Amino acid sequence: MSGPGARRELTGAVLVSAVAGGLALLASGQSWADVTAQRRAPLPPVSGTLSGGEAAPLVSAAGLVLLAAAVALLAARGAGRAVVGLVAAVAGGALVWSGIRVLAGGVADAATELPGLGGSSITSTAVEVAPAWPVLALGAGLLGVAAGLLVVLRGRHWPAMGRRYERSPAAAPARSDEERAQDAWRALDRGEDPTEPPPTARSGRPV
Repeated sequence: MSGPGARRELTGAVLVSAVAGGLALLASGQSWADVTAQRRAPLPPVSGTLSGGEAAPLVSAAGLVLLAAAVALLAARGAGRAVVGLVAAVAGGALVWSGIRVLAGGVADAATELPGLGGSSITSTAVEVAPAWPVLALGAGLLGVAAGLLVVLRGRHWPAMGRRYERSPAAAPARSDEERAQDAWRALDRGEDPTEPPPTARSGRPV
């Protein structure tokens, strides 16, 4: 597949992966659960708050992976792009699992790690989860899985970054994937499509 449809799919996959990563990082920095521990008399109860990074450590890591995948998609080619898609899908799956786990109450171990909420004096622990942030992480994971699977299934035939954003081999050494990705992001910042061929390739003559 080539042409405008393929470029739209590539652009969509990049944007969805980046959005998923950004949402995951946003969620990871929020308060996911309030924890209250009852202690033996006459000790008063103690309370604490679990952030997303504490309740589900994989969320922030998966968010960073999805953001990196969005950049890598612009530079990778062929089978390498499919590998990036697979990594993005796995990261999305980790987000889905993390969100479901927290919503199902699987934060007891993390709660005991909070200062003052562990030890032999604790008689019971109550955890009140704020569902909005785990649900956001879960949604980000679904986006990541969708983007990753799209890349795995169709990404090999998408266009690579336009050669106008790469230096001529005669003028400089071959560009690395990271350097090509940086050039592509700069092109997006200028409102240009980095997968578009140069004007001479489209029209057959210089513009």
